[in-house]
Amino acid sequence: MVNQSSPVGFLLLGFSEHPQLEKVLFVVVLCSYLLTLLGNTLILLLSTLDPRLHSPMYFFLSNLSFLDLCFTTTCVPQMLFNLWGPEKTISFLGCFVQLFIFLSLGTTECILLAVMAFDRYVAVCQPLHYATIIHPRLCCQLAAVAWTIGLVESVVQTPSTLRLPFCPHHQVDDFVCEVPALIRLSCGDTTYNEIQMAIASVFILVVPLSLILVSYGAIARAVLRISSAKGRRKAFGTCSSHLIVVTLFYSSVIAVYLQPKNPYARERGKFFGLFYAVGTPSLNPLIYTLRNKEVKRAFRRLLWKEVKPG
Repeated sequence: MVNQSSPVGFLLLGFSEHPQLEKVLFVVVLCSYLLTLLGNTLILLLSTLDPRLHSPMYFFLSNLSFLDLCFTTTCVPQMLFNLWGPEKTISFLGCFVQLFIFLSLGTTECILLAVMAFDRYVAVCQPLHYATIIHPRLCCQLAAVAWTIGLVESVVQTPSTLRLPFCPHHQVDDFVCEVPALIRLSCGDTTYNEIQMAIASVFILVVPLSLILVSYGAIARAVLRISSAKGRRKAFGTCSSHLIVVTLFYSSVIAVYLQPKNPYARERGKFFGLFYAVGTPSLNPLIYTLRNKEVKRAFRRLLWKEVKPG
């Protein structure tokens, strides 16, 4: 049986078969969300208030922090509601909004991480020309391109996904309204949607990741040519935080969107999807602040300014 009309809502199953695990996940997700709010808001404040952080690297980092704040706020409140109680439903409109923003911001992050890799490549491989190449206008243009590509991808893929003929039970085997889970829910022909998702995966995952790998290949060669150990450590230190973030983000996204079609992979994909939606946005600020002396100094300057009398 196929429901040709738009459903009233969906049932987000998540880990509903394991109620005890849901209680544990509720605490983990809540703590991660609070860390996300605190850490990314702090980075936005520091990047805005401290003149020493008014550089291309921190401009892109503040874009990433703002994106992560919006990304998690799109899905985490609904996720917490579903994990806490027996009610697992989301309205059709709520699913549309969640999917639209989720796709848009997820795509934007893929492009933005590639842009940040290019910024690090110029900083390490062309340090004398860095200020000339990565000027403020180019930074704004690259950020605008990332956000625009995310918006276009969502405008194309969201309506086609939610126009699918869904099975009457409307049970989405996931925490959120994601494209792979909604395609699995369809009782009709999903060939067009699967081809669309495959093409999108190539342009949004494979191409940016390839550019990142090429950038870091060039960075590695440049670092190895530096004669002093101190110089190599300093050059590597400018890239290590971004490299860790890229690894965490892309490994989880690839596990969600390029997983094989079997029940084991689907269950494993839920954990990767949870990490992709909640884990990486909470870890990004920690990675950038704990490994970045400039951010730590800016934080100390902000605290000193707040406690300094007069």
